[in-house]
Amino acid sequence: MTRERRPARRRAAVVAAVLGACALAAAGTAPPAGAHPGGHGRATGYVALGDSYTSGPGIPAQVDAGCARSDHNYPSLVAARRRTSAFTDVSCGGATTAEMWRAQGGNPPQLDALDRHTGLVTVQIGGNDVGFGSIIDTCARLAAQDPAGNPCERAYRASGHDELALAVLRTAPKADRVLRAVRARAPHARVLVVGYPDLLPDDGSGCFPQVPFAAGDFAYLRDTEKRLNRMLRLVAGVNGAEYVDTYGPTAGHDMCQAPADRWIEPLRPAAPAAPAHPNARGEAAMAQAVLGRLEGAHGRG
Repeated sequence: MTRERRPARRRAAVVAAVLGACALAAAGTAPPAGAHPGGHGRATGYVALGDSYTSGPGIPAQVDAGCARSDHNYPSLVAARRRTSAFTDVSCGGATTAEMWRAQGGNPPQLDALDRHTGLVTVQIGGNDVGFGSIIDTCARLAAQDPAGNPCERAYRASGHDELALAVLRTAPKADRVLRAVRARAPHARVLVVGYPDLLPDDGSGCFPQVPFAAGDFAYLRDTEKRLNRMLRLVAGVNGAEYVDTYGPTAGHDMCQAPADRWIEPLRPAAPAAPAHPNARGEAAMAQAVLGRLEGAHGRG
C-alpha cells in the first residue's frame, strides 16, 4: 500500500465507524477528540456558516431578506460578546451541505467566506439534508389518520427500515466533507460544530393541536433529532472540531411549552420567528452554549 492511500483508507474507516455508531444509538456521549484552539498568528476573524437555525428567520432585525438572517442570531450575539472586529455571517435559511460549495440565490458559496486569517468558525448544518421541513409537513398531515397512534413513524418504517435514521446516516459523509473543507480553507481556525436545540418535549409527551403531530410520533421525532445531533458530534470528533450541545441547554423550552417559557416557536409562532425555529431567546440560549465552549475548557470536544 502506498503512503498516499493510507490516509484516505484510514479516514474511510473512521467515517465508517461514525456511521456505525450513529446506527447503533440515538443519543449519548461520543468519544472525545482533540480540539483545535485558535489564536495562531493573524488568525482572528470569525465566520459563521449554517442554515436557518443559525440565520434566525423572522427575528428582528432582519438584515438579509434573501437568507432570512437576523442581527440577533447566535453568531451576532457571540461576535458582540467577544467584541469580534472581523465578523462574517453567511448563514442562510434553507441551506444544505451543498450550499457550502454552491451559490444560494444571490449569496455566494458559504465556504468562500473562509481564508487563512479565519480564527473561529461555527457551523450548524445537516437539518435540511435530513429533511426537517418535509418531515414536519408529513407528520402533521398523517396525524389526522391516527391522532393517538404513531402514523408518521409507521410511514417512515414502512419499507422495513427507518428512513429518517438512514437520512441521518447519509448526511454523515456530507458533514464530514464540509468539515474537511473548512479545515483546508481555514487551517488555523478553531472549529465549533453547533448541534440543534430541543424542538419537542424530551420526555416524549405531545401537545396536539399546538404541535399537530400524533401522540405516538413525538418520541420518534425526538429520537430522530437526537440521532442527528449524535452524528454531528461524532463527525466533529473525527475532524478535530468541537461539538456545542444546544439540545441540553434548551430542554424544557421546546415548542410545546407556554409562550413565556418556550425558546422554539410552534407551527403557528406567537413570537417573531419562523415556524419550528428558535425565537430570540432560543438564539440567545445557543449563543450562551457557544460562548460556554469558547470561554470554558479548550481540551476535548
